[in-house]
Amino acid sequence: MLQLSEIWIYPVKSLGGIPLQESNVTHRGLEHDRRWMLVDEEGIFLSQRTTPELALFQTEIEGEFLIITHKENITNKIKVPITPALQEGRENIKTVLWEDAIDAYEVDKKLSDWFSKILKCSVRLVYMPDESHRKVDPDYAITANDINSFSDGFPFLIIGQSSLDDLNSRLKEAVPMKRFRPNFVFTGGQEYEEETWSKFTIGNFPFYGVKPCGRCVMVTVDPEKGIVAGKEPLLTLSKYKRVGNNVIFGQNLIAQQEGSVHVGAIIEVSKKGVV
Repeated sequence: MLQLSEIWIYPVKSLGGIPLQESNVTHRGLEHDRRWMLVDEEGIFLSQRTTPELALFQTEIEGEFLIITHKENITNKIKVPITPALQEGRENIKTVLWEDAIDAYEVDKKLSDWFSKILKCSVRLVYMPDESHRKVDPDYAITANDINSFSDGFPFLIIGQSSLDDLNSRLKEAVPMKRFRPNFVFTGGQEYEEETWSKFTIGNFPFYGVKPCGRCVMVTVDPEKGIVAGKEPLLTLSKYKRVGNNVIFGQNLIAQQEGSVHVGAIIEVSKKGVV
């Protein structure tokens, strides 16, 4: 039996995640997932690839606010409205995430200054409004209308616990699932089988598997210390989980409708073989 065991969102790209028991599914990802992002003065995105300390920022939701703290001073925190008020005359910013230019806006200069002071460089906290539509790569989209948030390429990511267990059996030191930042984790089944799924349901909610997730140096960042901890697990993965030039782990997903999912839901696979 395949069963959903964990749900995660990462409200600010590359910052700490939030475990949930249930979540709403939207066209661009789980509700509140990667709708915020830090950018430099040119509007280019920051991530743990170049700024591993981002892992030390922790997030949680309290009522109508996203609370952000830093592990080195958890009493120093900021509150970000989950539903940003429409600002008259706000300045839209053309942010850059990989090859995509995305319309966003700075949430609040005081919040940006808080991040800049901790990171010791000038950054801005930006938000992707509902009217900003970032299209999924058409080579993998189910329809021309598929959109994404500030995640790297796709709205959702799923990984089986069996896959992590198999990887850890090959490592000298086990790594936690949070290294790979999935939205969904499930128990049961064979290791890596999720990478073959093209259509399945979580509960009664349908998802489409569109592309195994390519991995980079970011999985070498220790999320507890905010530093690159060495070459693992990327080195080991590269020896047996390589497709062409890509090291893969997990499956990227797209949803075609809105609804909800909850931990404990049964997963049923209706079709295998990547779309």
